[in-house]
Amino acid sequence: MKVSNQKLKHELKLNKFNSLYKNTVQNKYLLILILPVFIYYIIFHYLPMYGVLIAFKNYRPGKGLFAGDWVGFKWFISFFKSYYFPRLIRNTFLLSFYGLLWGFPVPIIFALALNEVKNSVFKRTVQTISYLPHFISVVVVVGMMFNFLSPTSGIINNFIKSMGKEPISFLNDARWFRTLYISSGIWQSFGWDSIVYLAAIAGIDPQLYEASKIDGCNRIQQVLYVTIPGILPTIIILLILRCGNLLSVGYEKIILMYNPATYEVADVISTYVYRRGIIGAEYSFSAAVGLFNSVVNFIFLFLVNKISKRIAEISLW
Repeated sequence: MKVSNQKLKHELKLNKFNSLYKNTVQNKYLLILILPVFIYYIIFHYLPMYGVLIAFKNYRPGKGLFAGDWVGFKWFISFFKSYYFPRLIRNTFLLSFYGLLWGFPVPIIFALALNEVKNSVFKRTVQTISYLPHFISVVVVVGMMFNFLSPTSGIINNFIKSMGKEPISFLNDARWFRTLYISSGIWQSFGWDSIVYLAAIAGIDPQLYEASKIDGCNRIQQVLYVTIPGILPTIIILLILRCGNLLSVGYEKIILMYNPATYEVADVISTYVYRRGIIGAEYSFSAAVGLFNSVVNFIFLFLVNKISKRIAEISLW
């Protein structure tokens, strides 16, 4: 009896191996196509993960990752007790939340509106123009903002002065920082982000539109009852992914935009890590803050995914 069971297990393993081998041979070109992406994630995302050790050690450059003394949660506690901790968390969360609140619906609305355009030439032209800002570097975008918003020669302030009002120093006013940061980000990314939604719309069965016409639906009703439900899974999945980055705000654009007058609303976790970790050479401290950031983002991702799975029955896993 034991011999037969072992033989059966051996045959099952052999069948699984044969099935895996056949699938690999059949899909070899697809596997080759995805190989560069796989290598990229291994080299730049998984192999460096061992470096998280320095978040728990007193790391000194040149001595290796395993040479420093273990200090436990010293750097985490130092960050939590920092005078800037409440401000950093508040600013990072608000910039991400406002970006999600105002920026997430824009590409969806744009894709829905563009889908209703019947003139193919006009539609392709608008699509191409909307994609262009995505390829403009952050440095150029911020430079454009400085030129357009200059208190002396900027086109915006020239218009304000022509109305008989005093010019506004937008980039030196903390009240305008979040508005400028988020609006410029929306302008730069909404066209590119709409590609996913346009692809999802293109995958909707045309027969659903024909059936809705027979039922007497107008164009707006077709959007409400056919198009939006058809792309809803895509919207929810992308929303879950965005929620998993609520505490991830890049430092590049903020460093180019902020100044001492706007530190109170502009200083975020990534800029603080840049100042202390890179400029101040406190590598263990910056690794600890980065790890804290990643853990909080994962918690957000897990919670939003669980809520989505329970309410909409759509989730990442």
